[in-house]
Amino acid sequence: MEMNNGQQAQREAQRMRANREELAWRIAQAIREDGTLQPLTGLHLSRASVPLKRVHSVVEPSVAVIAQGSKEVLLGDNRYLYDPSRYLLTTVDLPRVSQVLEASKERPYLAVRLELAPSLVSAVMVEASRSLPREHAEVRAIDVSPVDGNLLDAFVRLVRLLDSPDEAQVLMPLITREIIYRLLMGEQGARLRHLVMEGGYTPHIATAVKRLRQNFDQPLRIETLARELGMSVSSLQHHFKAVTAMSPLQFQKRLRLQEARRLMLSEALDAASAAYRVGYQDASHFNREYKSLFGVPPIRDVQRLREGALQSAGG
Repeated sequence: MEMNNGQQAQREAQRMRANREELAWRIAQAIREDGTLQPLTGLHLSRASVPLKRVHSVVEPSVAVIAQGSKEVLLGDNRYLYDPSRYLLTTVDLPRVSQVLEASKERPYLAVRLELAPSLVSAVMVEASRSLPREHAEVRAIDVSPVDGNLLDAFVRLVRLLDSPDEAQVLMPLITREIIYRLLMGEQGARLRHLVMEGGYTPHIATAVKRLRQNFDQPLRIETLARELGMSVSSLQHHFKAVTAMSPLQFQKRLRLQEARRLMLSEALDAASAAYRVGYQDASHFNREYKSLFGVPPIRDVQRLREGALQSAGG
């Protein structure tokens, strides 16, 4: 019996190694230059041939698997490191800081991320007939867990569809449902269930996050938001931070500053104009908060980013 268990473990290790190699190869074939690509709706591929500086972004509910290299995500005071042995699950739209740590021209960082629609997660939960926990546990909206063989196999089959667009229309929804099922049954099942479960606070926080994203340039009236969600101010503050690692005000500030950065880079706005567009009334206040988040004042930051882009374009 022990020998059979050992042989089974060995076969499983070989299968996972082969799947990682295939996943890396297929991603590399699909995205041949550094950057990101969305070849199918909700499916994102990433490639980097050198370790990258920290990137500020907002990520929607999704699961990310690395085929090669490693990456870290910072959320509040928490650090999440993942690599080919671990996947990252995010269950609420979050403004985060991420950084590719391990990458080279010979072995580039290669990763795939799949968006998770709450409605689809809910449908799979119903079909799986899983009993939902009754307690209203506070669950952080992001974490990493080991990748098992079945989950990895499903991602390989998903990426194979890039070679068969006609098949992808039929099979991608099925494989996506399988991936959600594997996640629900895995170590982070409770975290994913909190994305859609009724009676808990997470759906309220997801609604709060959505409203903050839609109206980040408007003054934050926490009392009004709490009343609309049927929560007290203290309860909203407490549960919002439990899920996102930030207070609502900190969350809104991150969104504003990231959007201001995008406006200065893509629309060539000056700092004062960008500040006004995202809801700041005081340019000096904007400059202080911008430097606090990005490390340098707006003008220097944008110059640095543009110079870095030119250097990358020049090889």
